Amino acid sequence: MEPERPFCGQVFSVSELNGVIKQMLEGVFAGIFVEGEVSNLREAASGHIYFDLKDKNGVLAAVLFKGYGWRFAQMLEDGLNVRVMGDVSCYAKQGRYQIVVKSVEPLSQGKLFLEFEKLKKKLQLEGLFDEARKKPIPAYPKRIGVVTSPTGAAVRDILSVLRRRNPNLDVIIAPVLVQGDEAAPQIVQAIKDLNQLKPAIDVMLVGRGGGSMEDLWAFNEEPVARAIAASRVPVISCVGHEVDFTIADFVADLRAPTPSAAAELVVQNAQNTREKVSQLAKRLAQAVSVLYERAARRLEAAVNNRVFLDPSVLTREKEQRVDELTLSLQEHMQQAVQNYFNRLEAARHKLSALNPQAVLKRGYSITRNARGQIISRMLQTAEKETLFIQVQDGTIRAEVK
Repeated sequence: MEPERPFCGQVFSVSELNGVIKQMLEGVFAGIFVEGEVSNLREAASGHIYFDLKDKNGVLAAVLFKGYGWRFAQMLEDGLNVRVMGDVSCYAKQGRYQIVVKSVEPLSQGKLFLEFEKLKKKLQLEGLFDEARKKPIPAYPKRIGVVTSPTGAAVRDILSVLRRRNPNLDVIIAPVLVQGDEAAPQIVQAIKDLNQLKPAIDVMLVGRGGGSMEDLWAFNEEPVARAIAASRVPVISCVGHEVDFTIADFVADLRAPTPSAAAELVVQNAQNTREKVSQLAKRLAQAVSVLYERAARRLEAAVNNRVFLDPSVLTREKEQRVDELTLSLQEHMQQAVQNYFNRLEAARHKLSALNPQAVLKRGYSITRNARGQIISRMLQTAEKETLFIQVQDGTIRAEVK
């Protein structure tokens, strides 16, 4: 017996068919429980929370509307096994069915989440997350390496920011897969290759755009974490959105919430410096303009008030001062010469008074023996000794008797 087909042969528009399916689903699958692992968790600006429930063989879209979400939002996370209760509905606009969640009961943590926590703890104990080992990001890099997909939105965002903020940067793209089994080995090799470049790069960006925990899993692989830790070049991780965290984020020297934010961080200091220089140049120009205006006003006021004197007046005053100094110098010189001659004349008179010839002229004489010694007492002579008596006009030779 063939099953009943009530709509066989009926013509529907797309929206009509979606509406019928919506009514059928909501009338049958209401208040049901579904178990699965949370994946691709995200919150919209409206406050509604969207995620997928998955098992080994399938995926079911789920939505937790704002009215219910506040009680369960903090509970949900990627990788968590849950039992949800809700109604199956159809989003008629897109013809996509989903479960509208009304309650959430955690069951156990998912396999990927457990692997994530296990590796995180292992690397943390080894010290790979320690701040002391992290390398500083250069303030003014000239060459930047980027490890990401060559076709994804991440590389476009990064290049757009870098070109806008600093078009003179040298950017080297290392193209890799960012999800799937081959992604992790390619990322590891790209990091090693960029470390060997000559001339060397200054900083490296490693990341991709957003996605589910499974999509981002390559950046939770241990080889990728160790390659980042071993990099001689400072590494900025930029995986997914702001709410996404990977092992690469903890090992990297700096974590950026998004690829475009990583590009902003790389050129931040250079941009700030240019802005400061521009601001200082403007302030300098303003200061010079103010000084010029003040000087112009003072000059104009001085001219109007006849503050400036005729230059010839200033010259005559200086010439008069020179004449005064010249006369003063001449007077001092004449006085000095007269004092010198006075002292010389006094010395001449004194010398003349002490001259032996002057004494002889007054009737005195000087007696010497044959050895030239002056005789001043009788005891210095001997009988028959020859003496020489010097008088004004000659010397008398005498003999002692």
